Amino acid sequence: MSGLRRLLRYGLIAGVLCLMLLLPTAPARAMGGQLPLLNEPAPGFTLPTNDGKGQLSLDSFRGKWVVLYFYPKDFTPGCTLEAQRFQRDLAKYQAKNAQVVGVSADSVDTHAEFCNSEGLKFPLLADEDGSVSKLYGSWMGYLSMRHTFIVDPDGVLRERMVKVAPAVHSTEVLERLAELQA
Repeated sequence: MSGLRRLLRYGLIAGVLCLMLLLPTAPARAMGGQLPLLNEPAPGFTLPTNDGKGQLSLDSFRGKWVVLYFYPKDFTPGCTLEAQRFQRDLAKYQAKNAQVVGVSADSVDTHAEFCNSEGLKFPLLADEDGSVSKLYGSWMGYLSMRHTFIVDPDGVLRERMVKVAPAVHSTEVLERLAELQA
C-alpha cells in the first residue's frame, strides 16, 4: 500500500510539473505580474538564504553577473537535476564573474537540507510568500515557475528565459552569458 501511495504522490508531482511546462506564460503574468523588462534595472529584493544566517539582496552581487533562477520545489526530479547542472558548471560561472542564485517558495530549512543533500555551493533563497517571484512574473499561485534571469554587474536585466528544460538549461545559460559578455 505504501508503494502505491508513493507512486501516486510522485505521479501527482510529475503531473503538476508537466502541466506547468505546457502552460503559456500568461497565467504566470496574471498571478504574479508581468515579466520584468529587458535592459531596465532588475527588480530589487532581499530574501533569507539557505545558510540560515541572514539575507541576501540583489545589491549584494553588484559588480558581478547574476544568474537568478526560479524553480518550483526542492527535492523534485526536475528541480534536483537543474540544481545539479548549475553546481556541475559552477566553476564556469565563477570564471565569467557570475553568481548563480536559486529562488523558490521552500523554507530556509528545506533549502539547507537540499543544499546538503546535493552538495550545492551556491545560495538558495526562500521566497515563501512568493513576493519576489511575483516581481519577476514567475509565480503560479503557490510556487515559483521555472524561469531564469541574467542580470549584469550594474543591476540591469539582460536576459529572461522561460519554459526551460532542466537537463540542458545550465549549458544554455552559459552560452547566453558568453554572448552577453562578448
